[in-house]
Amino acid sequence: MSITDQVTDLQHVGIPTADLAATIKFYEGLGFQLVGQFKNGAGEVAFLRFNHLTIETWTGDPVVHQAGAINHISLDTRDAQATFDAAQEAGYTIVEEQVQELPFWEHGIKYFNILGPNDETIEFCEIIK
Repeated sequence: MSITDQVTDLQHVGIPTADLAATIKFYEGLGFQLVGQFKNGAGEVAFLRFNHLTIETWTGDPVVHQAGAINHISLDTRDAQATFDAAQEAGYTIVEEQVQELPFWEHGIKYFNILGPNDETIEFCEIIK
C-alpha cells in the first residue's frame, strides 16, 4: 500500500497567529467562514473555510510575524495509521514516533507529520467520523 492509496485531498493550511480574533475577522472579511474553534492546551485554534480551502490558525507559536510563517500543509487521509505505516515503509522522515490524536471536531482527529526535502512540514490528518 502507498500513501497515495490513502490521501484524498487537501485538508488545510496551518498559519500561526498572535491574535486569533483579529485573524478570524480578517479572513471572514475575505469570505472565509469560521467552521470550528477549539481550546488547544493554553492556546486556541480556529478553522476557517472558503470554498475548498481551509485555514487552521492558532495561538502560541513563536514563528508569528516572520516571513513565510505558514507552518504546514495538511492532506486528508482515510486512515492515519495506514498512511503512517506507508510513510514508514517508503522511508519518509516522520516527525512523530506514532500517530497523534487531538480532540478537534466532534470525534477528534488522528494525524502525523513528515518533512519534505526543504524541511517543510506535511501533515496527514484523519477527521474521525
